[in-house]
Amino acid sequence: MTRQNRLFELIQILRAAPGPRTAETLAEALEVSVRTVYRDVAALQAMRVPVEGAAGMGYVLRRGYDLPPLNFDTEESEALRVALAMLARTGDTALMRAGERVRDKIDALHGPADWLHVAPFGAVRDDPALGCVPVSLLRGAIREERKLRIDYRALDGGQSTRVIRPLVVIYHVEVKLLVAWCEMRHDLRHFRMDRIWHCDLLEETFTGQGEVLRALWAEREAAADAPAASGAA
Repeated sequence: MTRQNRLFELIQILRAAPGPRTAETLAEALEVSVRTVYRDVAALQAMRVPVEGAAGMGYVLRRGYDLPPLNFDTEESEALRVALAMLARTGDTALMRAGERVRDKIDALHGPADWLHVAPFGAVRDDPALGCVPVSLLRGAIREERKLRIDYRALDGGQSTRVIRPLVVIYHVEVKLLVAWCEMRHDLRHFRMDRIWHCDLLEETFTGQGEVLRALWAEREAAADAPAASGAA
């Protein structure tokens, strides 16, 4: 979670709380250290967000404060509900948890919509206990333009260790793909995530190259999808 998102989430937690929340409770909810909570509270106070309290006493958000609301009509809110429900098909547990938080906020504005159902079949959840690499780790590496070292099992059973520059996550109904620049092959490759059985986030970055490589990938995809040119008349 980025710092900006964490500050937003901290405001939402305090806004919904019936009473003071201790730094320890906030740290647990945000999955950060208590020291980080102290810094975040100080940052909000510096931005004139009315967070009141002190270390050891708990924090509250002064009544009446809120962020400007996003207003959705009925059909827009239903479209969001269906889209959020379809996150279950990606198997991306971090996105699914984020989607549940968004759904709760929509329910608070419009009430629940029990008549909307989306079949939950789809890709297997990225559960580390099952040996899966969390998609959130891959998405984070893409955003930060950090290289990954992966152990990969090919379709024929062959195994290899590669250093890659992750670029794009593709969610199909039954499988997730990672598009990356493979330093072993010196080219773009598509990796099935269920065949990545180990992944290390490296300190080495490829800052500024991600956008260029994604443009190259998009160009190749467009060329592959284009109909064959007809012969000259």
